[in-house]
Amino acid sequence: MPTTPNSTGSILALDVGDKRVGVARASLIARLPKPLTTLLRGEDFFRELQRVVTEEDAAALVVGLPRGLDGQTTAQTRATEAFVAELKRHIDRPVHLQDEALTSKQARAELDAGKKQYRRGDIDALAATYILEDFLAARYPEGKI
Repeated sequence: MPTTPNSTGSILALDVGDKRVGVARASLIARLPKPLTTLLRGEDFFRELQRVVTEEDAAALVVGLPRGLDGQTTAQTRATEAFVAELKRHIDRPVHLQDEALTSKQARAELDAGKKQYRRGDIDALAATYILEDFLAARYPEGKI
């Protein structure tokens, strides 16, 4: 499903980790990212992700791409690129990459400031929200899709 001005679905962002993947969602109409869920990486991961993609009527996926502080490729960059290759084999949607510099650190700081208990998965889903915000701001700076 292409992302067009008339689309009524959503865009999902993924913050990929070794054990979990944080998922955020933004409507193609409102374009206001929010944390959605955290999925465990395991045998059923792509089946669960497909369920979320279908339920959320996702037109595209945005995957956070980690890099070193100077923009260099790291082991985590290569692991994420391998994840994206596998993702494309399982999910039939366009996949975009977005720099995820410091999103997890930003998410942890925001959750710490809230002074409430949170789980590691909450950090992942919030980090995915920041990835999606950055993607939308870069791709649609005037708020137009």
